[in-house]
Amino acid sequence: MKSNLNDPSADAPSSLPELLETPLDRVSTEPLQRQLCRRIKEAIVTGHLPAGLRLPATRVLAQALAVSRNTASLAYEQLLAEGYVLADRQGTVVAMLAQSNADAPRQRQRATAAMPTTSRPLASRLAELRPSAPMAAECTALRPGVPTLAQFPFTHWRRALDRAWATASASTLNYGDPLGQMPLRAAIANHLALTRGVHCTAAQVVITEGAQEALTLCVRLLTNPGDTAWMEDPGYRGAKSALQAGDLRVLAKRLDAEGLQFGAKDWLREQPRLIYTTPSHQYPIGTVMSVARRLALIAAAQAHGAWIIEDDYDSEFRHSGDPIGAMQGLVEGAPVLYVGTFSKTMFPALRLGFLVVPPDLLAVLTSPLRELLRGGHSHEQLAMAHFIESGQFARHLGRARRLYRERQQALREALSQHLGVPHSIEGGRCGLHLCVRIDPAMRDVQVVEAARRWGMAPQALSTFALAPQAQDNGLVLGYGNTPIETIAPLAKRLGMLLRGGLA
Repeated sequence: MKSNLNDPSADAPSSLPELLETPLDRVSTEPLQRQLCRRIKEAIVTGHLPAGLRLPATRVLAQALAVSRNTASLAYEQLLAEGYVLADRQGTVVAMLAQSNADAPRQRQRATAAMPTTSRPLASRLAELRPSAPMAAECTALRPGVPTLAQFPFTHWRRALDRAWATASASTLNYGDPLGQMPLRAAIANHLALTRGVHCTAAQVVITEGAQEALTLCVRLLTNPGDTAWMEDPGYRGAKSALQAGDLRVLAKRLDAEGLQFGAKDWLREQPRLIYTTPSHQYPIGTVMSVARRLALIAAAQAHGAWIIEDDYDSEFRHSGDPIGAMQGLVEGAPVLYVGTFSKTMFPALRLGFLVVPPDLLAVLTSPLRELLRGGHSHEQLAMAHFIESGQFARHLGRARRLYRERQQALREALSQHLGVPHSIEGGRCGLHLCVRIDPAMRDVQVVEAARRWGMAPQALSTFALAPQAQDNGLVLGYGNTPIETIAPLAKRLGMLLRGGLA
């Protein structure tokens, strides 16, 4: 993101550029964060930064003063805690301090004028998301995104946990490294290099509480409110939530046979800060982004200063052909943040994910990450590291891959035999689900509601779309945790609902 300190839209007085352009004293023993905080306090108290003034974004401030964004963020946090500034959905505003009665009305009017009239609370913005129908915890048949649970190797996992506790010391009861236990970070780096073609060191791997936290971190650390983000449409609702919670301008990018579509004009009119994509197995359609499209996206992102979030959520389960490597490893220095999770390869309750930070960002983001994260789940992390290093993880993936291949084929055959209505099946060469498009006359949301009453948990394709179109009417059917012997009866029931009404 390029900053322009002279941009009139920044609503900055003439003294603000001078304030920003004056370097901090790097010889002083006073920390840079404290110097910056003190400088802004003095400017507010003296009136050089009047009430209602919108301060520059932390990234802009950090660039202007040649300091880390964490330094600027911590200064703003201190100012907020002490009441010098206020935070709203668009950033940071100078607060109105105690004044004389004569000045108070004028200052209050100025502050009110500077506040955005369209500001809405976070809950209101998130209410615009289009969730699928709620489902009971025990309703798992055909639910997408859930791996096989009955076939999980409990014995080997229990041994890994016992080993972690047996070798534990008192220090492992503390918070631990905020970026994660180093044995697990190293094991993940090695595993990704062998299986996904990801180029990274253990230092680049950050352990998160599931992929959702990794996505949230990307938004918090790399964007400011109002920045533009591109997202696949239809796409993963969790990513949509993270982008919208960051108050980003989220633009829907439709898909074709090669994945996310974009052109040269898009970069000129809608230049993004972040691009979210699932290139190896698009969720929920199942498209694989072509190498040509991947290289074009990387080149364009490099040219325009954008960052790509590659969510590689279930690409371990490729059912036919050779595994498709991650986009992150295609080009050296690619502006790609790689996100992964153990929720699909192990079990959802584990709540372990990871973020691979590009080398160019590592030095900049390490300090903020250590402030935002606190560490924890040390024993689970150490157990997971041993599970990978011992070979049990690879063996579990192999067994699960064969199981999912059989279930996917059984579901395809059952749908073809029993659905009884025009439909098309997409995906299926990878992962844990199929996408089935149906006639728009049969509203997918109503089909899903009816299916819930019969103990099934498919999801409506239309609820994954930012801007739903007629072709976005369908069902997302999971087979990961659906026993193969139940697939045909479930397909028959779906067929009955589609053919004979939704009662």
